[in-house]
Amino acid sequence: MNFLDQLNRSIFIPSIPKRIISLVPSQTELLVDLGLEDRIVGVTKFCVHPKGLRKGKTIIGGTKNYRFDLIDELDPYLIIGNKEENDQEGIEILMKKYPVWMSDIYTLADSLGMILRLGEIFKVEEKTKSITDRIQSDFLEKPIRKGSAVYLIWNNPIMAAGSRTFINEMLFWAGFENLTKENRYPEISREELKQLNPDYLLLSSEPFPFKAKHLEEFEELLPNTKIKLVDGELFSWYGSRLLRSKQYFESL
Repeated sequence: MNFLDQLNRSIFIPSIPKRIISLVPSQTELLVDLGLEDRIVGVTKFCVHPKGLRKGKTIIGGTKNYRFDLIDELDPYLIIGNKEENDQEGIEILMKKYPVWMSDIYTLADSLGMILRLGEIFKVEEKTKSITDRIQSDFLEKPIRKGSAVYLIWNNPIMAAGSRTFINEMLFWAGFENLTKENRYPEISREELKQLNPDYLLLSSEPFPFKAKHLEEFEELLPNTKIKLVDGELFSWYGSRLLRSKQYFESL
């Protein structure tokens, strides 16, 4: 059968895939939650959920650098990736040899669409509908506004999550106004950060692992800002981990 991915590419998949490589941590976790763990043969080194999964799977590299030799040995029936998280050149090489289904996610609706489409491919529509119904229920009501925020994903150079990102969408649902209006993940100077003077500065646990020691550094720069360490997975993972996000947002 032919299935559309989120890049509007038609992917021919002759039967329910029995050998899957997942190149995206949040989508790997989703596949496990859909009961497909035994079909996953390859994952990235960043596929850390569920705990212990990587011990029983072949690690084919990271999300942007792939061991093509290992992928060939695994002979996957389907590779699942994401436009933002994966390396375009590497993905295009894989597309020449294997069916590659790509997600492209900026909004909550995109995430729900991804989950439902994978349900169609693997014939687990009831499970994906259950997950998406629960997520939709969690995000039904508009959040109470907390104030303005800047969300940092990297240090030295300082990089923030801007518009046209899934994090930007989650900031809205967490009740924050994102002050970083540039697209994607712009670098910002300390002076620019000081001028923005957000109500909240959110230091993410990934991809840069901000720790308690960084709080003092930014507290000195922004004495009137509430500075918090936040769980980056609950702001940026767009699979079944979203089932935990709303409750976490309310706790901030």
